[in-house]
Amino acid sequence: MAILEISVVPIGTKDTSLSSYVADCIRILKKEKVLYELTAMGTNIEGDLKDLIKVALKMHQVPFKKGAHRVVTTMKIDDRKDKVGTLSGKKKAVQRKL
Repeated sequence: MAILEISVVPIGTKDTSLSSYVADCIRILKKEKVLYELTAMGTNIEGDLKDLIKVALKMHQVPFKKGAHRVVTTMKIDDRKDKVGTLSGKKKAVQRKL
């Protein structure tokens, strides 16, 4: 199981607000039934890495479908082979140390 952090940013839109783009990206995650957590600066997604990459590509296309001419998408991938990594597990590991 992998964890992917993604941030999709349209460039050159008429408005500085990005919440409608974020909402449309979250709709994709709901439709795909992917476990995710929305944060203030991006979204964390959990699942099979190949599936996550496919979902990330769909999210990347959202601003283009809404009229953007340029999109910058950043991703970070945490893919462990020694044990199963989950969003909740990562948070619990830190909480135990606090």
